[in-house]
Amino acid sequence: MISYRHILAIVRKELLQLRRDRLTFGMIVMIPLIQLVLFGYAINTEVRHIPAAVVDQSDTGLSRALIQMVEATQVVRFEHHFATIEEAERAIVRAEVRAALIIPRDVAQRLVRNPAVTGRFPQGAQDTTSRPVAQWIADGSDTLVAAAIRALRRMPLGELFREATNTPTPTFEVTLFYNPEQRTVVNIVPGLVGIILTMTMIMFTAAAIVREHERGNIEMLITTPIRPLELMIGKIIPFVGIGLIQVAIILGLGWAVFSVTIAGSLWTLLVVTLLFILASLSLGLVISTFARNQLQAMQMTVFVLLPSILLSGFMFPYEGMPEGAQILANTLPATHFMQIIRGVVLRDADLADIAPDAIWLLGFSILGLAVASLRFRKKLD
Repeated sequence: MISYRHILAIVRKELLQLRRDRLTFGMIVMIPLIQLVLFGYAINTEVRHIPAAVVDQSDTGLSRALIQMVEATQVVRFEHHFATIEEAERAIVRAEVRAALIIPRDVAQRLVRNPAVTGRFPQGAQDTTSRPVAQWIADGSDTLVAAAIRALRRMPLGELFREATNTPTPTFEVTLFYNPEQRTVVNIVPGLVGIILTMTMIMFTAAAIVREHERGNIEMLITTPIRPLELMIGKIIPFVGIGLIQVAIILGLGWAVFSVTIAGSLWTLLVVTLLFILASLSLGLVISTFARNQLQAMQMTVFVLLPSILLSGFMFPYEGMPEGAQILANTLPATHFMQIIRGVVLRDADLADIAPDAIWLLGFSILGLAVASLRFRKKLD
């Protein structure tokens, strides 16, 4: 016969143990709460307020009215005005903007001849005289951002002439850089490097110090002359090689299977990848100094992994997130690395173009190692 008293006793023991384990109890509440907030508040596939630039070669009242009408759609937000197209292209490479509107000198003549604006052809004009009013150049590596820019191709400008009609002639010409075929895999493969490294590097090192406690090795380490910082550096060095092997596998298969080539320098890619690996490993070490066992270390890793996947720009455009979510995303190493590796692999960005994100990763790595060393010294005391 099954004893219900015995079952109730076990249930009572598990509940008491769960109440004492505050981290596990917190995970029960926090995981659904975090996912609800992220998916309901931060995640938005409708991209709005894309950072953009303007190259106004006309510089007339008509061109300024055109800029205001485009910005009124709230699809883009003009943050820069450049004098030349080359400056706008470099801004796209540096990820300062995602698109640029090029307004030609003869914009007034184009507006008059464009039937999408006037609703009719000028007398004696043929269909071949109609030209787009202006041109968009955009970073096509993110298909959602590219789709939002392409949606402006037939934007009605009838307010300028108080007439409009639907015609085959587009209002804007759109040129997509880096991924003109709009293949999703082009954006996914580099981003996958950041997600896999985040998952494995943090997970490997999150249990590093905890494992020494559980195996009884911590007493031996206390008696040795090794310093905390030396221990932390020694812990992460083996995993640096593992991370580089993973990067080689992802990018190698991405090239062989999906034809995703590396546009930038391999040396630049190596440097920035090492910075991100160090940042992820140092974060894992910090987690390891807080956790009391390997289960807690894995639970704490989830708090980093979920936002890294959802907020870094891997799955959903960074530009589509509200300001609060963007602030949180900028605290994650994965967000900065996502911008870096896509810049190097897809846009041929050099170290000068990605310097702000690279410096941030370096600073995060140094800070993480310092915090982990200080936390470990406190445990030794």
